[in-house]
Amino acid sequence: MNEKLMDWVDDLKDRWNKRSSQSESSNGWLSLPVIIIILVMVATGIYWSDEPEAFDVVEAANQKAPETRAKITTGSYTTSAVITAMETLLNKRGGYLSNDVLPPSVFLDNIPNWEFGVLVQVRDLTRSMRNDYSRSQSQSTEDVDLIIAEPQFNFDSGSWILPATESEYQDGIDALYAYLDRLQNPANPEAQFYARADNLKDWLNQVEKRLGSLSQRLSASVGQTRLNTDLAGDAEAVQSTETSQQVDVKTPWSEIDDVFYETRGAAWALIHFMKAAELDFESVLTKKNALISLRQIIRELEASQETLWSPVIMNGSGFGFFANHSLVMASYISRANAAVIDLRSLLEQG
Repeated sequence: MNEKLMDWVDDLKDRWNKRSSQSESSNGWLSLPVIIIILVMVATGIYWSDEPEAFDVVEAANQKAPETRAKITTGSYTTSAVITAMETLLNKRGGYLSNDVLPPSVFLDNIPNWEFGVLVQVRDLTRSMRNDYSRSQSQSTEDVDLIIAEPQFNFDSGSWILPATESEYQDGIDALYAYLDRLQNPANPEAQFYARADNLKDWLNQVEKRLGSLSQRLSASVGQTRLNTDLAGDAEAVQSTETSQQVDVKTPWSEIDDVFYETRGAAWALIHFMKAAELDFESVLTKKNALISLRQIIRELEASQETLWSPVIMNGSGFGFFANHSLVMASYISRANAAVIDLRSLLEQG
């Protein structure tokens, strides 16, 4: 009896071990596709998170100029730069990611914030093109194509269906192409681009405010206690509700990389728009002796595009052991903003 019992126990153990090994093998095969999918998504996310390279403003304008017209007219560089920036936004690696709702795009936030930084600068410049660059005076009519383009770029950046953001932005690009074609047609004098000092100054005023805001948000990565200067400089100034004399400002840790990449995108777009302005407003800038000031802005903005070697945005204290990428970026943006202020001052002079 004891031998039979032992044989039965041994047989039971063999069957159990066999089932366990089969279960482990089965589970291994089931998990392998999941692991592969995860690895593919991670690799795709890394590939899509690579920021686009800068493009040549002159080459972009030449490519978009009709072959039958050898001369590039005033405003062609700026218009072509806006078109190319928006086409880059839609056609870069992974396409436009800000409105994606599926993985891996839904898990990415660096490039969507980069896209928003570019988009804000495009919106500001197309608004200036519609309100100032294309009009000789306040009583003149708006350009028919810029009336379409400017609001299209202000469409919700996160809409993924009915309608999709990409289709709305493409309509804006098509309208800019129509404006550019008319602008370069000597038989159609209705389309104009007035490269005047006051027009450039008004756009730079918007740039100054955007860069100032980005600089403040970047600097707040370590937290600051600031004196309230909201009403400084005007003894009669009032505000709707009272605020304390000191304000504690700190960017939430979860938004530090968002602000950093939004700034990278804004600087990327401004580099091209400034280079285009240098060409379209060359005579004005030369007369005002302001070319060097504009090139200094471009140099500071280009410094903000250096390769980021860290896998994450570091947020060390100002003089701490670890780096603070936000403060480094804020330094470049602040110097670019100071150069913008200097350029505006030169353009105001007679």
